[in-house]
Amino acid sequence: MQYEGNIQKMRTEIANPVGYFLPIGENEIEMNSLIGNKIQMNFSGQINCISCGKRTKTSFHQGFCYNCLQTAPEASESIIRPELSKSHLGIARDIEWAKKHDLVDHIVYLAVSSEVKVGVTRNNQIPTRWIDQGASFAIKLATTPNRHIAGVIEVFLKKYFTDKTNWRAMLKNEISRNTNLLEEKEKVIQLLPSELQKYLDPDNQITKIDYPVLQFPQKIKSIGFDKLPIIEGILKGIKGQYLIFNNEMVLNIRKHNGYFLNINL
Repeated sequence: MQYEGNIQKMRTEIANPVGYFLPIGENEIEMNSLIGNKIQMNFSGQINCISCGKRTKTSFHQGFCYNCLQTAPEASESIIRPELSKSHLGIARDIEWAKKHDLVDHIVYLAVSSEVKVGVTRNNQIPTRWIDQGASFAIKLATTPNRHIAGVIEVFLKKYFTDKTNWRAMLKNEISRNTNLLEEKEKVIQLLPSELQKYLDPDNQITKIDYPVLQFPQKIKSIGFDKLPIIEGILKGIKGQYLIFNNEMVLNIRKHNGYFLNINL
C-alpha cells in the first residue's frame, strides 16, 4: 500500500499500549499494526509550512516557514517559555488565538521519561503532551487560569527539576523506576511560595503510559530526511514522537512536520 502527502506529528490515543496514527495528506496511517513490518519512506524534497501552507526551503521550529516563525501565534516565544506569555495583559500576536490557547486552564506537571522533569501544557493536552514526550509516568502539580502563571511556577521549579527530556535515555527506556511522584509532589508543596500555593491541584492520580515497542535500541542513530531522503527499515516500535527502526535507527516525526513523503508499506 502507498500513501503520499505532507506529514504532521502523530496523533495519539491513550490505550495499553498507546495508539499512534500518522497524518499524511488527506489520510491517516494506523501505525501500531505496522510494528514488525518493513516501511519505506521517501522524501520528495518539498516542505510546506504547517501554518500558511506555502513551500519553504527550510523548516523552522518543527514545521514553520521563516515568515510564520516570526508572525504566527502558534510559533511565539511563549510556546517554549510559557512565563513570557503576555496574553493576560491583552498582548499577543493574535489575541483571539490567545483566548483559546493561552487564556485557558494550564497544567503544571511532573513526568518521568528518563528522570523527573517539570513541564506545562494546556488542560486539554493531557495526556497528549506526556505521550509526545515519551513519559512513562506523570502527575499533575497545579492548575492555573492562564499560560503565564503556569510558566512562573515552572520557572520556580526548574531550580529543583529539569525541564528537558533526555530523549536518548527515553528511547533506550532508561527510566528512574524508583521515583515516587507522590513524594516528589509533596516536596513541591513544601517548596512553592505561598502566593502560588492556591494553584496546587488536589488530583494525586499517577498516569502510567505504555508504548508499542518490540525492542528498545541499545545505541541510537538519529536519522532525518534532510540527509537521508529515503528511509527504510523494520519498525521495531514507537515512543514519544519517534519511530524506532532496526539497526538502532530512530526518526523524529515531529521534527519533519510539513515534509512531503511517499510511504510504501
